[in-house]
Amino acid sequence: MTSATTTTERPSVAARRAGYVIAVLINAAMLFGINIWPGWDVLPFLTDDFTQVLAWVNASIVVSLALNVLYLFKDTKRSKALGDTVSLAVALAVSVLMWRVFPFDFGDSTFDWALVLRIVLGVAIVGTAIAIIVNLVSLVTDTHSRS
Repeated sequence: MTSATTTTERPSVAARRAGYVIAVLINAAMLFGINIWPGWDVLPFLTDDFTQVLAWVNASIVVSLALNVLYLFKDTKRSKALGDTVSLAVALAVSVLMWRVFPFDFGDSTFDWALVLRIVLGVAIVGTAIAIIVNLVSLVTDTHSRS
């Protein structure tokens, strides 16, 4: 009896590093755009309550940025799974806080954007929780992987 296993190949080191550099640049641009120019307050659907979640939004971006810098130097499956788990945990905290504070106001729109956003946030919360579990399982089962 033979067992069928599937092995997925990772992209090349150069491709992964290019992706990490792009992610760092995007995260840096988001930090700049949210906090400096033009700033989060130019978005008409965000209320002043956004200040209650801003620190967590910034933390999520900074964690992602820092992890992508680290991945440039240490890019094993295990380090990636651990880093992604940390990043996902912060993203989950942000999503739950966004749900609780809900710093959005869509004015007199005839479409129920608030409901759509609640659904999107709910899906994000569930999906992020599942991704955390998947990464934790990967950490436990891939202890022998060093690539």
